[in-house]
Order: sequence, then structure tokens, then C-alpha cells
Amino acid sequence: MTHKNNLEDEKPIIGITIGDPNGIGPEIILKSLAHNHILRLCTPVIYGSMKVLSKYRKLLNLDEWAIQQINSIEQINPKKTNLINTIGNKNIEIQPGTSTSEAGELAYSSILQAAKDLQTGHLHALVTAPINKNNIQNENFDFVGHTEFFAHFFQSKTLMLLVAETLKVGLITTHLPLRHVAQHITADRLNEKIQILQKSLKQDFNIPKPKIAILGLNPHAGEEGLLGDEEQKTIRPVIIELKKKGILVFGPFPADGFFGSGEYKKYDAILAMYHDQGLVPFKTLAFDSGVNFTAGLPIIRTSPDHGTAYNIAGKGIADHTAMLEAIFKAIDIVKNRQETLKNA
Repeated sequence: MTHKNNLEDEKPIIGITIGDPNGIGPEIILKSLAHNHILRLCTPVIYGSMKVLSKYRKLLNLDEWAIQQINSIEQINPKKTNLINTIGNKNIEIQPGTSTSEAGELAYSSILQAAKDLQTGHLHALVTAPINKNNIQNENFDFVGHTEFFAHFFQSKTLMLLVAETLKVGLITTHLPLRHVAQHITADRLNEKIQILQKSLKQDFNIPKPKIAILGLNPHAGEEGLLGDEEQKTIRPVIIELKKKGILVFGPFPADGFFGSGEYKKYDAILAMYHDQGLVPFKTLAFDSGVNFTAGLPIIRTSPDHGTAYNIAGKGIADHTAMLEAIFKAIDIVKNRQETLKNA
């Protein structure tokens, strides 16, 4: 990717998509940027609608917030929070807690414009606010989430990686019905995801020799074939082969006691076989501060590890900690990648 305007020498430019305007996205964005303290660390560029954010600013009594609306990324002001209107002059009626088609339209337009600016190298990284996976669907967005959209847009093999201060959990499969998971646990997929994770831990998190734990698919990791044979036939052989190549990968471990016993603390990252196997313990241990990072992309994308929270949208009580953590993590990863390139 070609960076414009010598990005590597500047304060990081961080794009932020508005997400579903009827969820908590606008609120947590406003709260994160309200006092301009972020401007010391990066230049934020919000993709969305000034009208929507102004309505939330009034609704939530968030007055201490300076923002400059610009027409394109080339007009960015590094001393202010910037906003690019992605939906023209259309007036979006906000209905906190309600799923509407026009909310999905705004969410999609913000993601698409931000992706284009990432592609042309005008952004260092992107932080995405939560979307409604149903109302965003259209003829151009036929994906079950951000991860799949960006994988397609940048034609990349990716890994969903949940990140907290002392815990990183990746997923071999993501948004699949549980009955389909086993057939997707293949040697090729395991190899691909493990190697994406190893590379990301090195370049994005500055871990020179990462140790990776692999969870089993079945109860008690299959109990030597008694409760399933995926561990014996697929998972363990891949681990053995990757160890021969110098990758520090271990397992498969029974998932039930792995987190409760504190075993996870011995590893730099853990790979779970399916969505809930990884996200249930992760959100239990790091719900308020968890960050979703898409490893494997040529660009940097993070997001808070929670949804639209329609039940509290517009009430002024949403916790913006995870959004701040997503912004901070994006800045950290930018610096780590730049350092990796310098040392290459």
C-alpha cells in the first residue's frame, strides 16, 4: 500500500466509522473525543454524518467537542477532529434502539468511504463502531460482519483476534452455525490461521518469539478419540508439523479448564476453534476493555468488542472504555508496524 503525504513521519491519522447511528456508536465516539485529549496522540477522522452527531451531542449534553467537517481526506486538519460526511445531504432521523434501513445505509457508506481512504494510503488505521449485521445488508454488502467485509475488500486471508492487556484470543472459525464448525476445521485452515497469528504477534504486537496455544474442538480435547477424533486426525498433526518449522505452537488443550485454571497466562495468544469457545471466556475476562483486531490485513482495523447495545442507546450511559482502547490499540499497532519495517 502506498502511503500519501509521508504518513510514516506524521502523527497517526485514525479513521473512525460511525457504526449504526441508532446504537451506542455515536455516543462512545463523542465521549472518546469530547475533550480533544486524543489529539495529542493522533488525528481522528470520523466517517458518518455531522447532523447525526450533532443530534447526539445535544441529546447527551456533550458540548465540549470541537470538530471540523471536510469534504475529503485531503483536507484534513491535524489539529482538530475531522468529519467526512458519507451520505450527502440526506437527513438521517435517529431512533435510538431501533433498527432502520437508513441507519444501515449510513453505516455502510461510512465503512465504504473509510475503506477507500485506507486503500489509497490516506489513513494509518481504522476503528469501526458497532453495526447492525442485518440492516446494513445490501447488494454491495453481503457479509456477516466487518471482518469478512475487509477480508473481501483487501483480498486478504484474515484472522479475528480479540485483544486485551494480558489476553489475546483468535478464532479458527467465526460466524458459523455450530453444526457447521467441525467440517471447517481442516489442516489447511489451521495452518493458515496459525501462521497469520504468528506473523501478527511479531509485527503488530512486537513479540519476537510468540507462544501460541491451540484449543481442542471436542470436550476434553477428544479424550484420545473417545469424544471425537478431530484432535487426533487434524489438529495435533498440524501442530507437530508447524513445530518442526520453528513455530512455537502447543496443544490441543481441553477448552473447559484452560482459562479458569489460568493456563492461558503462559501463552502470548490462544486459538479457539469456534466463536463462543473463544469469546465467552474473553468477554468474561475483558468485556469492558476488549478490542477486536483483524489480523492478516495490509491495513490496520480495530473495533470495540461489543455490539450496538440498542437497549441503552441514546440514554447517555454507554461505557466508552472499549472504544478508547480500540483507538489506543490502533495507534500502538501503527507504531509497531513502522518499527518492524525499519528493522526489516
